[in-house]
Amino acid sequence: MARVVAEREDILPALGELFRECGYEGASLARISARTGLGKGSLYHFFPGGKDEMAEAVLAEIDGWFETRIFAPLREGRGRAGDDPAPPLPAMFDAVDAYFRSGRRACLIGAFALGQTRERFACRIDGYFRRWRDALAVALAREGFPRDEAAALAEEVVVAIQGAIVLAHALDDAAVFTRTLDRLRARCRR
Repeated sequence: MARVVAEREDILPALGELFRECGYEGASLARISARTGLGKGSLYHFFPGGKDEMAEAVLAEIDGWFETRIFAPLREGRGRAGDDPAPPLPAMFDAVDAYFRSGRRACLIGAFALGQTRERFACRIDGYFRRWRDALAVALAREGFPRDEAAALAEEVVVAIQGAIVLAHALDDAAVFTRTLDRLRARCRR
């Protein structure tokens, strides 16, 4: 029996996890239907643009989460979303650890960047990584790192986080991710 869904946002988490597991190409309409519990007609009702629109909606949701919980707090010099007084760098590492489930969850935007899907969603992918790197550089400069050093370190941190996600999955060892975050936390202290 097909499941009742009030809004398309209700199925975005299931779509996101399916794209993480199968990639864009491997997420067939049959798999999407099985994962969401929706028939093809319902899927096209919510996403008239088909799988491209589904992927774009998932990427937009991820982007919104990162903008609210990571990018804006780093740029604005505050902790988590809102008026949290927590320092932005520790808050970023905590949020990254939680989002990627201590290395057990793949980065969908990173996965899309590596596949044939990259060209289809290039603006979204490029914007996500640039905004993360640039917001982190602002936060590091605010902490006292010289501008050039802050920019280089920001890039190093984003690269290391993405690499740690891949290596944790490749080795089936989430501790790789945790150790990497611990080293990066120490590296970003002034």
